Amino acid sequence: MDRYAPGCDVGPLEPWGFDTPDSAYVIVAGDPRVSGRLDMGGPGQPTRAGIWRCTVGTFDCTELGDELMTVLSGRCVLHDLDTGTRQALGPGDSLLIDAGKRVRWEVTEEITKVFFGYRAAGF
Repeated sequence: MDRYAPGCDVGPLEPWGFDTPDSAYVIVAGDPRVSGRLDMGGPGQPTRAGIWRCTVGTFDCTELGDELMTVLSGRCVLHDLDTGTRQALGPGDSLLIDAGKRVRWEVTEEITKVFFGYRAAGF
């Protein structure tokens, strides 16, 4: 079992990039850097779960699968680029994002989240 809670040490993370073509990443402001770790599932599997961290900056992307996330540390504002709605998130906040949703991540304080994603066709 893995425990994820605000303030917990999540352990080592590996550098990840903004290089997933299907996500159509666009850096909007700053120089955000991402890192993470998959704790289950992954490439070719319909589910994946793990830890994701991003430094301060702003970027747009398309969510590849349905994702439930909980912020463990840091702060961001997530903008739905289709509807204009926004959600400010901080430690302990959870959010469900639908597959195919185009969103803007405005990371105002380095953020770490735990996530669970589902995509029937696999990631």
